[in-house]
Amino acid sequence: MNEDNKGLKGLLNKVYGSLDMSWRNVILFAVGTAVLTFIFLVVPIFKNTSFERMGVTFEAWIFFAVIIMANCKTPVESALKTFVFFLISQPLIYLFQVPFSSMGWGLFGYYRYWAMWTVATLPMAYVGWYIKKKNWLSLVILLPVLGLLTLDYTSSFIFTFKHFPYQIVTALFCLAQVLIYLYQFTPTWLHRAIGFGLPLAAVLVYTMLTSRIDVNGTVFLPDHIALSENAEIATEGSDAIQVSIYSYGEDSMLRVIAKDYGIVIVRITDGDQTYQYHIEVYEDDNGHVQTKAVREN
Repeated sequence: MNEDNKGLKGLLNKVYGSLDMSWRNVILFAVGTAVLTFIFLVVPIFKNTSFERMGVTFEAWIFFAVIIMANCKTPVESALKTFVFFLISQPLIYLFQVPFSSMGWGLFGYYRYWAMWTVATLPMAYVGWYIKKKNWLSLVILLPVLGLLTLDYTSSFIFTFKHFPYQIVTALFCLAQVLIYLYQFTPTWLHRAIGFGLPLAAVLVYTMLTSRIDVNGTVFLPDHIALSENAEIATEGSDAIQVSIYSYGEDSMLRVIAKDYGIVIVRITDGDQTYQYHIEVYEDDNGHVQTKAVREN
């Protein structure tokens, strides 16, 4: 048993502290993860699996970022290398998909979301470097990440229970990250108990108090209409779904915020033109929440 623990500890010390995180390797790491994400997004066998989530959600990118931060010698190095990693990897994922997507270059409309997070990695990775201190500060810094991963693994386990085996890999991957970070970056079992129990309690309370679903995303207009900045929007239907104009021009998109499933009618007036759509938020056959915009005649 001691030999197993020694082997695990040795492996974790290697991954989180002894890797060569040179600029060359950071760039190769960024390109490699972009290629892997592209494969998961376009190869049909990965459709609606945990692997496809790598191009949509945070859990894999938290994993990559922590590896980079833990192998840097200073907080400044951590901030710069994590930033460059995201600055290279995220646009490449969209670029690789362009020839395979019906949206073409319009696909980059979704990059704005990741661009904001890329900029945010500068201060986040600077502060995040201090998890290497393995003290109470490390736990405080880790708590937001542990909370996000706890929310992911609990929701994924619930989803898997209803739609087995979908998201079982996500659930186990996120739970494993929580356990590894607590084991590697906190010094005592008291720290680990707090780091595991506090986010779990917060997530359980949050789940009981929040709505049935939580959608906050964007959807392209299905007929690729280019709205001007003078466009106005009016909606009618479900109060649980709010729709607003997110972007104008050739990449015009709507922002959809939903707390429950349903349909809303959207009427957009742009000068002399009026466009009407119905926006539907629904659960597909695989248990995923989907948002669909359909033009009405």
